[in-house]
Amino acid sequence: MKTQRNAELGLLAFAMVLVALYGATVELNQFDELSGTFWVPAVLLGVLFLGLHFVVRFTAPYADPVLIPAVALINGLGVGFLRRLDLARAIANKQEIPGVFAGTGGRQLAWTLAALILACILLIVIRDHKVVSRYAYTLGLVGIVLVMIPAVLPASISEVNGAKLWVKFGSFSIQPGEFAKLALVSFFAYYLVRKREVLSLASRRFLGVDFPRGRDLGPVVTVWLLSLLVLVFEKDLGTALLYFGLFVVTLYVATERASWLIIGLLLFFGGVYVAYLLGEVVGGPFANFYDRAEVWLDPFAQENYDRVGGSYQLVQGLLALGTGGLFGSGPGAGSPGFVPEVRTDFIFAGMGEEIGLFGLSALLIVYLLIVERGLRAALNVRDSFGKLVAGGLAFTLGLQVFVILGGITGLIPLTGQTTPFLSAGGSSLMANWLLVAMLLRISNAARGPAASSGGTDRPGPGPKKAPTQLHGAMTEVIKP
Repeated sequence: MKTQRNAELGLLAFAMVLVALYGATVELNQFDELSGTFWVPAVLLGVLFLGLHFVVRFTAPYADPVLIPAVALINGLGVGFLRRLDLARAIANKQEIPGVFAGTGGRQLAWTLAALILACILLIVIRDHKVVSRYAYTLGLVGIVLVMIPAVLPASISEVNGAKLWVKFGSFSIQPGEFAKLALVSFFAYYLVRKREVLSLASRRFLGVDFPRGRDLGPVVTVWLLSLLVLVFEKDLGTALLYFGLFVVTLYVATERASWLIIGLLLFFGGVYVAYLLGEVVGGPFANFYDRAEVWLDPFAQENYDRVGGSYQLVQGLLALGTGGLFGSGPGAGSPGFVPEVRTDFIFAGMGEEIGLFGLSALLIVYLLIVERGLRAALNVRDSFGKLVAGGLAFTLGLQVFVILGGITGLIPLTGQTTPFLSAGGSSLMANWLLVAMLLRISNAARGPAASSGGTDRPGPGPKKAPTQLHGAMTEVIKP
């Protein structure tokens, strides 16, 4: 069987050429000439990704050849855009042009190195994804602890822009929830493999849909309540939506029952609506969510635009997207500095001004390709645990992009989520590269010789069970 590692290497080289061209265009628009070092970030990134490529070549030779180049392209463009902000800041302040390793772009380059090292360690240590299921309950506990740590800490060391998602130590900060999603996906997958048959039972049929028994609603109600606690204590709709949506979709994939999706949507939107109504109480637990909802409903209202924490950021982002039009002003030729938090939450808006609607659409297609490849790995791997882990990880990435883009464009209220592989920050970058490493491991099992010669559906310790067919549900999930 062909490993297709050479195809991966060719695609990776092409991605780095695009990153170098992006950096060259930025410098031409900023200085009207090319410096002798415009190619250095692309080459350094290429060396880092080449190291990961060789680790994959020897530890997961049959892994999907598209995942690393696609993620590397987004990661490289993110580093290039952050360096573009550093250059603009230096010019505006009449400072010396920062070096390759200085500024936000330099830090992102360093975080990329750390993230790739973690991804390599995961691929070297975990040679079989089913081993993870042995520690499912431990991972579930770790995930819950990581989610709740910022909630119990004082706001002075955990709150940024109204959302308590961080743990800050002086100038260093980390977002534990980014790593929690990896642990919770593994726990959800293991739990649902064990309880799949019980959760698939139906008690009654309504409007052509089979609904589960009342006593089987316990797991989804529990996760719903935990999501509401996140909304109350961490004041972040995006994180609550991410965790609850992850569980409900994984539950649907495991049981193939659309009733779980219906119940999940009703519970989530019902909870959000109640939170909005209770948020009118000044200083109450839902006051922050109520303020964000008011800003979302009418961002151009003068009272929302003028007040502290109001709609100024959202309006500036919308204006940036509108200014970019179809083709954008060109890399390095826009004014993304007028958008608050353009390095993190609003990096899509800043890039959209310069690459336009067509450029952003191309970027979203690359994200869609990564999600599709993750779902393809879920379809092809033989064991149920691998199917649910790969499907859950791919859905997590897709939902996170939707939550961010939806907030920037005014589709949903703003959240504190960062754009995977693109925004500045080490926590998100490291967690998402670990996510990609796990998808590589599962796709290696799905595409390798062992996949064609049979396999086991045994997710971990316990009695062996017969293989289950989740192909129908997964196909329906990725159907356009």
